[in-house]
Amino acid sequence: MPDQPPYPPPPEDVLEIGAPEQFAALAHPLRQRLLFALGHRPATIRQLAAQLDTKKGNVAHHLKVLREAGLVHITETRQVRGGTEQHYQRTARHMVVAEPQAAGTAAMLAAFAQELDRSPGETHLTLRHLRLSPTKARELGETLAKLVDEAEENAEDQPLHGVLVALYQQALPAGTTGSA
Repeated sequence: MPDQPPYPPPPEDVLEIGAPEQFAALAHPLRQRLLFALGHRPATIRQLAAQLDTKKGNVAHHLKVLREAGLVHITETRQVRGGTEQHYQRTARHMVVAEPQAAGTAAMLAAFAQELDRSPGETHLTLRHLRLSPTKARELGETLAKLVDEAEENAEDQPLHGVLVALYQQALPAGTTGSA
């Protein structure tokens, strides 16, 4: 829509996720959809409810949880028809899990699995184990991060896609020391 004013980007480029309340907030699929919906511009509860086809009370509750976890903030408040309208925005463009914790990671992956299951389009999910030197693993991680960061987005009328990237070193079985 050419008449709309440009929206300022989120105040932070990258937010490191690490607090228990952040993991808890990210564990619900609707909260993840809200974060996706707020990826490009602020929106009101009414706008988000219409976009996500859910009730305003449901959206308000989940936005409160996201706000208390520091994942969204209010960018504008104004009076409309006797009420107060608030515009919400993500606090960061990218959210990175700094040090994954088992319970938080499991909850986030469960929400991700629900999103994947709801996807109306073709999905791509791959798990592969590679033997990599520490240098090669770091290079692969940097390449994956760059690929996601530099992915060019299409116009807003195009479908929204979620991207989850993980690179981890597989733990050795208990009692094992060194490589095979």
